[in-house]
Amino acid sequence: MLTKISVRGAKEHNLQNIDVELPRDALVVITGLSGSGKSSLAFDTIYAEGQRRYVESLSAYARQFLELMQKPDVEYIDGLSPAISIEQKTTSRNPRSTVGTVTEIYDYMRLLWARVGIPYSPATGLPIVSQTVSQMVDRVLEMEEGTRLYLLAPIVRGRKGEYKKELRDLRSRGFQRVKIDGEMYDIDDAPDLNKKLKHDISVVVDRLIVKDSIGTRLADSFETALELTDGIVLAEDAKTGETTVFSAKFACPVSGFTIEEIEPRLFSFNNPFGACPACDGLGTQMEFDPMLVVPDESKTLDDGAVAPWASTTSKYYLQTLKSVAKHFGFKTNVAWEKLPKTAQDTILFGSGDEDVTVTYDDGSRSYKVSRPFEGVIPNMSRRWRETDSQWARDELSKYQMVSNCPTCNGQRLKPEALAVKVDGAEISRITDLSIAKAADWFLALEDKLNPKETEIARRILREINDRLRFLRDVGLDYLSMSRTSGTLSGGESQRIRLASQIGSGLTGVLYVLDEPSIGLHQRDNDRLLETLKRLRDLGNTVLVVEHDEDAIRAADYVVDMGPGAGIHGGRIVAEGTPEQIQQNPESLTGKYLVGTEQIAVPKERRQGNGKSIAIKGATANNLQGVDAEFPLGKFICVTGVSGGGKSSLVIETLYKALAKRMHNARNHPGAHDSITGIEHIDKIIDIDQSPIGRTPRSNPVTYTGAFTPIREWFAQLPEAKTRGYKPGRFSFNVKGGRCEACQGDGVIKIEMHFLPDVYVECDQCKGKRYNRETLDISFKGKSISDVLDMTVEEGADFFKAVPSIRDKMETLKQVGLSYIHLGQQATTLSGGEAQRVKLAKELSKRATGRTIY
Repeated sequence: MLTKISVRGAKEHNLQNIDVELPRDALVVITGLSGSGKSSLAFDTIYAEGQRRYVESLSAYARQFLELMQKPDVEYIDGLSPAISIEQKTTSRNPRSTVGTVTEIYDYMRLLWARVGIPYSPATGLPIVSQTVSQMVDRVLEMEEGTRLYLLAPIVRGRKGEYKKELRDLRSRGFQRVKIDGEMYDIDDAPDLNKKLKHDISVVVDRLIVKDSIGTRLADSFETALELTDGIVLAEDAKTGETTVFSAKFACPVSGFTIEEIEPRLFSFNNPFGACPACDGLGTQMEFDPMLVVPDESKTLDDGAVAPWASTTSKYYLQTLKSVAKHFGFKTNVAWEKLPKTAQDTILFGSGDEDVTVTYDDGSRSYKVSRPFEGVIPNMSRRWRETDSQWARDELSKYQMVSNCPTCNGQRLKPEALAVKVDGAEISRITDLSIAKAADWFLALEDKLNPKETEIARRILREINDRLRFLRDVGLDYLSMSRTSGTLSGGESQRIRLASQIGSGLTGVLYVLDEPSIGLHQRDNDRLLETLKRLRDLGNTVLVVEHDEDAIRAADYVVDMGPGAGIHGGRIVAEGTPEQIQQNPESLTGKYLVGTEQIAVPKERRQGNGKSIAIKGATANNLQGVDAEFPLGKFICVTGVSGGGKSSLVIETLYKALAKRMHNARNHPGAHDSITGIEHIDKIIDIDQSPIGRTPRSNPVTYTGAFTPIREWFAQLPEAKTRGYKPGRFSFNVKGGRCEACQGDGVIKIEMHFLPDVYVECDQCKGKRYNRETLDISFKGKSISDVLDMTVEEGADFFKAVPSIRDKMETLKQVGLSYIHLGQQATTLSGGEAQRVKLAKELSKRATGRTIY
């Protein structure tokens, strides 16, 4: 059996034709400077080849559904296993994806609530009991006499299929009419059904008119219907179409509240049977926010306090407001904040049923209209519903905010699902708990179930408890299962996938991880390392790209990349056990491990400017009425254990509040009492790790703005002026100067269906992105394409005589990005590199000294 993964001649990205042997079934750490080639070796070479070989072993049919990897630039790799990559990418931007669904814990919870949950009546708060046939008959007889009813047995509800056999069986049993997808048919005339679509089919068991004498007939019909449908019968008013649901299973005799069935799908917010109908299971809805409609309360109505009505040149809206003000006795030249609350509410939400006489003057004639005043927000809501114009929707959406759905109160589910409880708790209440509290609740649950429920729930609870334990082990016990995946950081998403992999119990797999310790407090680091070791002990090879000292010391084998970044890196400086790395004089990592090199701590601290911003009473998420003061003109670090509230204080509260106050940002800051000291700053900027661009056309020079002076410089060259070229000629995004064969991409994509898409160099421009005429223009012998191929370091030297370009290159160098290429695709940058590109962009701007980053 192979004991090593052997890599020979790896040349992917900046790798310098390296050879390396890594032990299998071990915890291997690849470390080194940023840009030294760690990810190129781990992800773009070893993982890519492992994944490619596994996928290519599958059938051609299966391969078309999978992401297919390009063969990496390597001579050969031996000893590979099927590879799984766990990267620092947000799991999903889909608002339907949550921590519970990603980890599959919610799937087991749905099963648990369906099997041992007890339904309660929302009206009485008492457990719901099943209805007898006698109760169903009495309920119908209570209806208004003379009501014409169809008694329907729903035999198919929301399932795919053709159902020809079922319809034949019904015909043979004497039934004549069916209701298919909302339409009535004779069974003989029933349409052919598309087997790929979901259908609803109900058979008409009886047609009757409500009167006292039909009791016996009604009982017989109910019994027939219940036999057909496993306990569900519908009584449909023939005139209005209103349907009453009867269940031999669960119904409240007081309110008539009925639950048709208690199945796992009832608790799924991604299924129409369980999702709240008002918000389709999202738990949120877009609504117009009064704070966005009136962003500046110091303005008067005359000066445009109502922002959406101030953005038009028409006098219609101002004349409306003046007439409303005259009717209700307030003035339009008074600041919004000084208007009475009743006046503000009238303007925003309307006059109700009270008529208001509005005088309009269009310049040619004057006329009056008397009717209730609609109100700004109802007016915008109506226009939003009625318009087919995307432009109008985009304009109106500027004044909308995401808020909890008022129907389900953000719980995503139908009332029927929320009526089912386990140990007195509905499913949404438990998903809102933190992982730590949910784990304690489930551990205590088994003792509270009766013997029958315990027998049913034992295996389900074991799966739930195991997954919750794995999440705690990777330091995520502060998350809730209802947290949407899109709000997780890269590190949190990675650790969730890591926990899921441990739960899967696979062996003989190569796991490749990207800095799993990032964003994790030192307290939780030991548990994470134990988790990685457990993954290794299952019989897997764990390959980790990491800078963390504890992770390097805990590794079985370490590969140190370097010696520099970019073109100065791509080589193996040292490899071996952590002890061997420490003894290697060439290893920079070894010097830090031994202590001969240390991160310098400044002897003196900055004094700042003596001013500060103070926040009081912050209570967002888990903050407990926090008061904090941030001194200005200083480098401030906010630290604490994972889940301690750092992001809640700094991002959710401080940043959002300042951005809303200073830049009219469309967001809702976390709850807080007050913020003081805002007058000391003029700008706030959030520099996060989100990508700088989602398309390959975005790159460091386009993002930082350096490409504009580069194009202007080429347009100023004598040859370009002679030909009449403008700066746009040197852009690969617009027609004119770019190569039209590849539309400025430099490569042409050829779809291969069940093989990976092949990108071939454009044979017209040879990968240079521009047409021949544009490439004729050169500076110091280099064309615009050659400049884009330079590294930041080369670009700074090349344009050292052009300050507008050189300065932007220097800021990229200062943040440690001298090795990236000027035209490198934004999609190939890591989260940390993207963040530093953003930082460089801000550093290159003229400083005001009054900005918070």
